[in-house]
Amino acid sequence: MKGAPVVKRLRRIKDLMTGRMDSALTEALLGQLEATKEGAWLAMAMIGGEVGRTGAHEQMRTIEHLGDEERGRLIDELKTALVTPIDREDLFRLSRSIDDVLDSLRDFVRESHLYRVPDQMRFTPLLDQVIVGIDALENAVRDLASRPSVVAQDALEAKKAGGAIRRMYQYEISRIFSGEITPEAMKERELVRRLEIVGVAIGDAADAIADGAMKR
Repeated sequence: MKGAPVVKRLRRIKDLMTGRMDSALTEALLGQLEATKEGAWLAMAMIGGEVGRTGAHEQMRTIEHLGDEERGRLIDELKTALVTPIDREDLFRLSRSIDDVLDSLRDFVRESHLYRVPDQMRFTPLLDQVIVGIDALENAVRDLASRPSVVAQDALEAKKAGGAIRRMYQYEISRIFSGEITPEAMKERELVRRLEIVGVAIGDAADAIADGAMKR
C-alpha cells in the first residue's frame, strides 16, 4: 500500500517528461460521465415502465454515490497532478457541471416517484438528447489527449444537445399552459423543468471543456 503513492508520483513524472497528460484526471472525468449516463438510462427506463418509480428512485441513490466518488477522485488527483489536460479551473468547472447533470437527473427521478405523473413517455425526446449530450462530452474528454484538435467540435455537439433540450422544454411549457392549470399540470411542469436544468448543465460542461481546449 505504501508503494502506491510512490508509483503514482513516478508515473506522473514520466508523463511530465514525455509531455503526456495526467491520465488519472481523464479517467475520473470519464467515470463521472459513465455514472451520469447510467442515471440518464435509468430515467429512460423509468418513464418507459421497464423500471418502477420506487425502484428507480432507490437505484439512483447508488448511481449518484458512484458519480460523487469519481468527482472526489478527480479533486484529489488535481491536488497532485503535474500535467493537466486543460486548466485546473476549467477541469473543476467541467466536473462540477457534470455533477449538476447527475444531480438534476436524480431530482427528476425523485420527483417522478413523488408526483406519480401519468404518461411520462412524452419526456423521451428530452432524455434522448440528454444521452446525446453526455456521449458528446465523453468524446470530448477522450479526445483531449489523443485528438485535441477535435475537442471543440465534440463540445459543440454537446452544446447543441443542451440547446435542443431547452427548446423542447419551451414547447412543453407552452403545451402545459395552453390547457387547464391543474395540480397535475403543475407537477408535469416541475418534471420538465428538471430536464431543462439538465440541458443547461450539459451546455455549461461543453463551455468548460471548449474554453479549456482553446487555452491549450
